[in-house]
Amino acid sequence: METATGSIVAFWLINILYAAIIVFVGRIVVKWLVKMSRKLMVRANLDPILINFFSTIANAILLLFVLIAALDQLGVDTTSMIAVLGAAGLAVGLALKDSLQNFAAGVMLILFRPFKIGDFVDAGGTAGVIESITIFNTIMKTGDNREIIVPNGMIYGGTITNFSAKDTRRIDMVFGIGYDDDLLKAKKLLTDIVTGHEKVMADPAPVIRVSELGDNSVNFDVRPWVAADDYWPVRSELIETIKLAFDENGISIPYPQMDIHFNNLDKEDEKAA
Repeated sequence: METATGSIVAFWLINILYAAIIVFVGRIVVKWLVKMSRKLMVRANLDPILINFFSTIANAILLLFVLIAALDQLGVDTTSMIAVLGAAGLAVGLALKDSLQNFAAGVMLILFRPFKIGDFVDAGGTAGVIESITIFNTIMKTGDNREIIVPNGMIYGGTITNFSAKDTRRIDMVFGIGYDDDLLKAKKLLTDIVTGHEKVMADPAPVIRVSELGDNSVNFDVRPWVAADDYWPVRSELIETIKLAFDENGISIPYPQMDIHFNNLDKEDEKAA
């Protein structure tokens, strides 16, 4: 009896020793594998946020396999445990469906980089400067210094307009003058002001042309090119300068109006009677 008991104790001691060795060696191997995977991701120029996230996930999954192997060595039925973990993972996945969608969108945003930190974009129903891109959300700062946190799913699932993607931008403006004003004089004023601005690019050359004969005005398209960072300052300066120049030269900028003509036929018929 004592021999049988001793054999059982020895058996368990050996299994526990093997399980401890599996855990010890497994942790070393997992640490090495995670370290190597981080180096590979760094060489692939992946975003640091993505590298940290993937490394954390890989470390947790590999340690879970080590733990299952150790429990299997101790004689624990790991098949049912794996089934329970799978069911729990499915339940968690369904409960966190929106979060997982935002996570997937965050991964795509970080991988494909439709914008970067500091870009001014219109995305997810919000326009602002990108401050940070996380796995689940993108943080933007508006022009009046508000911080807006937008879920990545809303951004990646919609249209993204990146105003900072190119080095240059075209300013599209429309100026109308009255039908009685000197059209050639107005065009010369527009040309001199636009081409004379120090921040307006000569190549591509600005476009200044009559675009339409409107209901109340003759409209000019004015389209100069500027550096992307100069877009708003130059636009404001041109509008102000053109308005003052039109005023000084007697060129009107019409506003919508309607002329009403009264019919006097009834009064003339009364006089004739």
